[in-house]
Amino acid sequence: MPNSDLLPSLLFKINENQLALKAAIMELSNWVEQRGSADVAENVRGALWTIDKNEEFIKMTLAVLMAPE
Repeated sequence: MPNSDLLPSLLFKINENQLALKAAIMELSNWVEQRGSADVAENVRGALWTIDKNEEFIKMTLAVLMAPE
């Protein structure tokens, strides 16, 4: 397999890791909020917004890269 064929798989795995980290951080944010730190939880959710904003672009790019030629 040429190195260039590895790029789509690599990007897919990076995206998968990013989404897993987002889910874990969101769980921690909910836990913090339940313990009375709503401001901290809201700041965390605001930071996670970037992942949400970029997710659709990442998915579309991966679809193009992984499409058969």
